[in-house]
Amino acid sequence: MSAATPRSRTPDRLCAEAVGMARAAAEEAAAPGVVGEHVEAVVEGDRVVTHLFECKEPGYRGWRWAVTVTRAARAKAVTLDESVLLPGPDALLAPEWVPWSERLRPGDMGPGDLLPTEADDLRLEPGYTGADEPPPDSAVAEETAERAEAEDADLTAGPPADLPLAPARGSIAAVAQEIGMGRARVLSRYGLHSAADRWEEGFGQKTAMAQAAPASCQTCGFLVPVAGSLRQAFGVCANEFAPADGHMVSLDYGCGGHSEAAVVPKAPEPGEPVVDETRLDELSLREDA
Repeated sequence: MSAATPRSRTPDRLCAEAVGMARAAAEEAAAPGVVGEHVEAVVEGDRVVTHLFECKEPGYRGWRWAVTVTRAARAKAVTLDESVLLPGPDALLAPEWVPWSERLRPGDMGPGDLLPTEADDLRLEPGYTGADEPPPDSAVAEETAERAEAEDADLTAGPPADLPLAPARGSIAAVAQEIGMGRARVLSRYGLHSAADRWEEGFGQKTAMAQAAPASCQTCGFLVPVAGSLRQAFGVCANEFAPADGHMVSLDYGCGGHSEAAVVPKAPEPGEPVVDETRLDELSLREDA
């Protein structure tokens, strides 16, 4: 069995000479006067050639009109395959599309906006553990979608019998709801640490405000303690005149609004003038003999 013959990279003569036909096809697809000079002919395969023309349309700098022509074997008539506008090596292109979840920045949300979290968000973890399934109205319960589909289809007079309506009494889910721990998901260790790093960057010890403060927030009377493990490193500022009012601040943070900053530093007094500019010096207009 003989090896396959490789395709020739030499352009077909009839297809390469069909520049006028390719230009006419490009001008038909484009607006009048936007098809420029012929750039080159690219071999696409046996008896298949693509002619490239400059694009003069505003906003498409570096783009080129590509018109592909071909002919059948043993045929002398060249036919049009396709014409399309393609970017060249120096084309002006739009930025690569980024999903909205990666474009979102703090402060972008407004009234009425919804920000759904992924089911595998690393910042969250299940609110309780055990052999029980989450309640049917939970954000992570798979039964919720099935129940909604069944009710919409009106398959039964009531809710499906094989789907629980509420967690059974005495189950882990029921006990969690009774003691106020019925949240489907809570902060994971990763979510807690990422939040702490973010707060430390905004209102932490290394900020310029903290470096110039008379004392840290740990000894300030305006600090509101928080519950949980965060109380060891953070609190909430309640000084309306402080720059961090209402924000989570590090205990090492500080500002000039410290509750014990009783002594206001006096303004520095200027030193004695080196040159007395308040009196006049008498000078003779003629030098003494």
